[in-house]
Amino acid sequence: MSPEESEPGKTGADDEVGTRSTIEAVRALPKVLLHDHLDGGLRPATIIELAEQIGHPLPTTVPDELGAWFVDSCTSGSLERYLETFVHTVAVMQSRANLARVAREAVLDLASDGVVLAELRYAPEQHQAGGLSLEQVVEAVQAGIDEGVQDSGGRIVVGQLLCAMRQADRATEIARVALAYRDRGVVGFDYAGPEAGFPPSRAAQAFALLREADLPCTVHAGEADGPSSIAAALHVAGACRIGHGVAIASQVGPDGPTSPLAHWLRDRRIALELCPSSNLQTGGAASIAEHPVTALHRLGFAVTVNTDNRLHSGTSASRELALLVDEAGWTWQDVQDVTVTAARAAFAHHDVREALVVDVIVPAFAGPTGGRHRA
Repeated sequence: MSPEESEPGKTGADDEVGTRSTIEAVRALPKVLLHDHLDGGLRPATIIELAEQIGHPLPTTVPDELGAWFVDSCTSGSLERYLETFVHTVAVMQSRANLARVAREAVLDLASDGVVLAELRYAPEQHQAGGLSLEQVVEAVQAGIDEGVQDSGGRIVVGQLLCAMRQADRATEIARVALAYRDRGVVGFDYAGPEAGFPPSRAAQAFALLREADLPCTVHAGEADGPSSIAAALHVAGACRIGHGVAIASQVGPDGPTSPLAHWLRDRRIALELCPSSNLQTGGAASIAEHPVTALHRLGFAVTVNTDNRLHSGTSASRELALLVDEAGWTWQDVQDVTVTAARAAFAHHDVREALVVDVIVPAFAGPTGGRHRA
């Protein structure tokens, strides 16, 4: 089904057929994905195969059942329990070959979903149990990315975001590795992990190194903690984007921002890497229809729509946008707007981003009928 044939703005969370048809319509359009965890997007069949090779026990060895187990386990309303599921994905990502395979498959899966630019993030420090150095981890992931891009016919641009885990206190080390590989696949830095009790001030040296070297960073904030976490990401870490940021909704009213922080985010077009399905699972919103992403977008915040962890949420970039169309009344103009916002907020260079917007995204949304996707 072409995008012209679907009907954006229909409501009804139980209309499974409508959602499927909208997903196909969205899949035909180019998408940009800024917040996607490499260790949260493995194919269930791959986990089973690799786990058997290393003797790692799994809840089930039936692919469909394993995929359902991840989704069910992550729909508890608890971020802590959500994060516990990563023991299985990280366990099978401890060798060069496995890291490269997972990265390659991620790129192919994104490309098949119509994603034209993606940033894959992961924490190199979590992939050293097999004796790999941080540098070897980054090189293995890049080898997989390169192979995936080639196998996709070059239909997608992919960059690495290196995460430092807040609780591990290795941020300076990870920042140095990110800087060493900035022209070899790494496009930026991320500060991830539990927000409460682990503020960006713990990684002040890392953020100073990044600022001095002009490498952009994003910070997980406002997902499991409040607006003060977002403020610290902006003003202590110097974040160029906010990972999630859903908590800013508490400082936004029907007519716009109600705090200096919310004004700061909107006035300076700081991109919010919102992840609707993931936020529902961890208690950040009650439903897609009620998720703050819609109100924030309507009020002029720099909203982007992301998957977070495709395996854990049983989702894709197309599905996230289709849910907003079917359940939150989004139009094709809304979908185009957030896609352009994401492209311009990516950590790729300006000329790459603008070429993507002008040559790929806008023409695709104009459509063969001369603009039926435009408002």
